[in-house]
Amino acid sequence: MRKRFSTLCAAAAAMAALAGAAQAQQIELKFHTLIPPVANPLKTMWLPWVEQVNKAAGGKMKITVYPSMQLGGTPPQLVDQVKDGVVDIVWTLPGYTPGRFPVSEVFELPFVHTEPVATTLAIQDFQPKYLKDEWKDYRVLLLHVHAGSLIMSKKPITKFSDMKGLSIRTATRTMSWYLDSIGAQPVDAPVPEVVQMVARGVVSALALPYEIAPAFKVQTLVDHFSELEGRQPRLNTSMFCLLMNPNSYAKLPPDMKKVIDSHSGRNIARQAGENWARIEGPAKKVMASEAKNQFHVIPAAEVAKFAAAAKPAKDRWIAEMNRKGLDGAAMLKEAESLVAKYTH
Repeated sequence: MRKRFSTLCAAAAAMAALAGAAQAQQIELKFHTLIPPVANPLKTMWLPWVEQVNKAAGGKMKITVYPSMQLGGTPPQLVDQVKDGVVDIVWTLPGYTPGRFPVSEVFELPFVHTEPVATTLAIQDFQPKYLKDEWKDYRVLLLHVHAGSLIMSKKPITKFSDMKGLSIRTATRTMSWYLDSIGAQPVDAPVPEVVQMVARGVVSALALPYEIAPAFKVQTLVDHFSELEGRQPRLNTSMFCLLMNPNSYAKLPPDMKKVIDSHSGRNIARQAGENWARIEGPAKKVMASEAKNQFHVIPAAEVAKFAAAAKPAKDRWIAEMNRKGLDGAAMLKEAESLVAKYTH
């Protein structure tokens, strides 16, 4: 009996050790994105975010970042990679899959956005009311925007008529609508393609914020940078999404879900907006480091022409929402009102 008891104790100890090892096994999560490690958004926001999450997880969970599409595929495929569970987390632009997230595009319409904190906070208010169905296949960790697109070009853009005939790279469907309606030639493409597009003459201008430009040496590609005078200094903005696979989230133990939740949504929205505002200035200095480069502020009288020309794009979005059984005009009005609420 003593021998049998010893055997049972040994077996129990072995099982306990195995259970302890299983509990101690670290949860590994893959974070995939399109931009390189030197890009401002990754090095100033998402790498620190990952570090914060990993620290809060206390060794139970670890997120590993794979930049520059290291795990394969193309930028437009990121939303499907995370949806299908190929990766656990992605940071990307919904605009790279045009029309797939159409309600969210309201914040990308020309002259809706003011600055990144205001628009990002507005999205947090808008999201639970209007965006649940659109993002139902994902665990949305954050929807936010960048500081907004200015025109970076080979020739000076100082008035509305200068836009006509210009071939311009853009990241959003609604900006393409706008550019097309004013006689420019929109070219939709992910940001990693801008270098080759300018080099091959596919485009002569780029709709970009300053912050991403140094990562692709835009200061050497174009000569002129044009902003708008007034409360809305940029033509539009692009929405970004930090998404998690729902099953990857569901499998987490409660304490690790709490870690993810505390670093998501409203808990990081202001931080994201402030970060995007903060990194614009240093990036603009990089653009100014080339002596050839010139900076322009388009005067208010011309800005009024730019703003008036936004109506066809807005009407087109409203009509698309109406066809879906939604009140497009009311949704646009609410989005604009929310942005104005947070704009100081």
